[in-house]
Amino acid sequence: MSAPSTGRRQRRSVVLLRPVPGDSVIHRLWAGTKLLMVAAIGVLMTFYPGWVPIGAVAVLVLVAARLAGIQRGVLPSIPGWLIFLVFLGGLTATFAGGDPVIGLGSVEVGLGGLLNFLRITALSIVLLGLGAMVSWTTNVAEIAPAVATLGRPLRVLRIPVDEWAVALALALRAFPMLIDEFRILYAARRLRPKPAAPRRRGHWRRWWMEAIDMLAAAITVALRRADEMGDAITARGGAGQISAAPSRPKAIDWWAMLIVAAVCGVALALELTVLGTSAVTR
Repeated sequence: MSAPSTGRRQRRSVVLLRPVPGDSVIHRLWAGTKLLMVAAIGVLMTFYPGWVPIGAVAVLVLVAARLAGIQRGVLPSIPGWLIFLVFLGGLTATFAGGDPVIGLGSVEVGLGGLLNFLRITALSIVLLGLGAMVSWTTNVAEIAPAVATLGRPLRVLRIPVDEWAVALALALRAFPMLIDEFRILYAARRLRPKPAAPRRRGHWRRWWMEAIDMLAAAITVALRRADEMGDAITARGGAGQISAAPSRPKAIDWWAMLIVAAVCGVALALELTVLGTSAVTR
């Protein structure tokens, strides 16, 4: 006998800083290669946020997701309030007007503001997808050695690259762990019976006291987790071992960087010449 349907789909939460299991070509890339490609694409999107570079980066993200075997179930559920905010933002941006202008009967509507809003929204989605791809295909333990290797030239300037790499690795390790702890605390807090508040003032006071209790519990959990992590690091040889692992690019990394550079270069050339000129003319 099948279980009764609740009529409500369960929402999928955001899965970040936890690699999706697999042994694809994207998973085998060096972590430093992924960081360099993300940095280069970020610089490109900063100075040339046109439709052609956005489309090219979106294609790269989709192809990488296909090669890495990323399933649709990894994507989080989009809340309804976010869709409403995007719709409201597009509606208000339409009032800004601008070229191109279309005629609706006797009314002329400028779509320039709406197109700019859609371009910024698409840029945000592409950059979020790019960061998510790195998170889903990279082990957190590989980040610190890669950062230490990439920052090796900065040691000449007496910059503490290894300490920065260790701090970054510890932050990336602690972030998903603390999120799980906070979810457990929140769920346990919701299970506690709530005393009746006869007045509005009592309701707000109860809400304020609950927020203080949650904050104190969260700080206690964070300190306990930090103490446990410190003991584990000491038992394994100290914090220096986190960034001391051998980390070097391989032949596949050079091919990946060459492909990304070629795609971004072609997209930039099209944006600055053919497509960019035609857009300005229109």
